[in-house]
Amino acid sequence: MNERILNGKKNGMLVMLLTILGMISAIAVFAGGVVLTETTDMLALGVIMAIVGGLGMFLGWIPLIGLKILKPQEALVLTLFGKYIGTLKGEGFYWVNPFCVAVNPAANTKLNQSGDVKTKAEVTANGVSVEMPNKRMSLKIMTLNNNRQKINDCLGNPIEIGIAVTWKIIDTAKAAFNVENYKEFLSLQCDSALRNIVRIYPYDAAPGIDTTGDGVADEGSLRGSSEVVAKRIRDEIQARVEEAGIEVVEARITYLAYAPEIAAVMLQRQQASAIVDARKLIVDGAVGMVEMALERLNEKGTVQLDEERKAAMVSNLLVVLCGNRDAQPVVNSGSLY
Repeated sequence: MNERILNGKKNGMLVMLLTILGMISAIAVFAGGVVLTETTDMLALGVIMAIVGGLGMFLGWIPLIGLKILKPQEALVLTLFGKYIGTLKGEGFYWVNPFCVAVNPAANTKLNQSGDVKTKAEVTANGVSVEMPNKRMSLKIMTLNNNRQKINDCLGNPIEIGIAVTWKIIDTAKAAFNVENYKEFLSLQCDSALRNIVRIYPYDAAPGIDTTGDGVADEGSLRGSSEVVAKRIRDEIQARVEEAGIEVVEARITYLAYAPEIAAVMLQRQQASAIVDARKLIVDGAVGMVEMALERLNEKGTVQLDEERKAAMVSNLLVVLCGNRDAQPVVNSGSLY
């Protein structure tokens, strides 16, 4: 079902004024008829005038039901006896058929998103609080902050991830009639798309993993390729909600972490990897310093060392340079040999 925009309906003020004038005229005709019924020769005319005026007062308010007021970025989907007749869009004072009914299947749905705080207007009748559903559809950009989900990545590690999706309605007819509830539909499709994409990637870059589907291993990961992952999630959601008349503007990862049951183990793994990398860097630097020291001593001929003494010197220097604690030197006050 495609959207049809109702044009030429911004005549609410004119209809309201004419209705008020009609009601005043009906009251005047009714009053005149009552006066004429008191005279014998004008009795018939007075009765007719009283009946016409009474009908005018009794039915004259019906056109007021068709008055609709819309604020900027609001829309009203209208049906007449169950048939979709069109949509009112844009701010203004409208008048439509009084028997038209506004449709918004998600009027009473409240999700973790912007724009849902004021979806219900609260009124008080006889001291009792009553919630009146708002049938207007918001065309503004809204943000859906979906709940965190526990999903296994491509390596089978459970992770927790949450996304925020900004979206808006671009086709009110599809949103109202193609799905039962477009807000719940969007939320469910976000969950499904998130699971499909996250299962392709590892949490951290891992060897031999193909995340692009081209058959070549790459370094894609949830932590290191967040922009790419978010774009794929956005495209996946958009393909699923096209029939609901929704446009997904952007999707962003708001939370990403290992699940609590493996978080401690993965932290130790990351720490071990960092320690290994640091040790490798320290050893490479220490070996370079030892080589430089031996070359300088050999060039200047400061000390003549045999191979055994060189090995002892290298061992001592590596212990001093690679140790976690400060070295405790032993001073030899005797002969070198």
